[in-house]
Amino acid sequence: MKDNVFLRGQKVPMTKEPVRLLALERLELASAEHLIDIGAGTGSVALEAAMRYPALQVTAIERNPAALSLIGENRLRLGCENVTVIAGTAPLALALKADAIFIGGSGGQLAALIDWALERLHPGGRLVLTFILLNNFSEALACLQTRAVAAMTCEQLQFSTLTTLGSGHYFKPNNPTYLISCYKEGSDV
Repeated sequence: MKDNVFLRGQKVPMTKEPVRLLALERLELASAEHLIDIGAGTGSVALEAAMRYPALQVTAIERNPAALSLIGENRLRLGCENVTVIAGTAPLALALKADAIFIGGSGGQLAALIDWALERLHPGGRLVLTFILLNNFSEALACLQTRAVAAMTCEQLQFSTLTTLGSGHYFKPNNPTYLISCYKEGSDV
């Protein structure tokens, strides 16, 4: 889905289309029943996943009131009845188990969120995290190296968009994004 499909707010983050595409690929949702999106922002990951996989149940967790409003509006506009939005700060009490978890925002509690996510994933479940801050990437990598995860991959993504400048064009760069994906140990993956 193109980024312009989503209503946006000035201070509400959104996982951009090229990063979202790779994150959704790494989540391996074709056979999943439940996805949890932590730090959902505008809801772009949760909503695109819900639209691609209508049988998928999606839980989007967000703490920012402006973001919650945007997720709600985007959910209604796109007709994603399979998305449940939870207003709160993860880690939070949640009895649900998931086949895949996406962490797009950590709120400064990265290690606690990783542990929380791994507790909620079924064995063999997928965990995907994205960051724009190098220190958050480094913290997540160090944390995951001491947890029961398998097949961890890390990628730095840098995308640029062709933009007009006067009578010419240039590629306007977006922030580099770091993406980590892995499986929770406990089954053949």
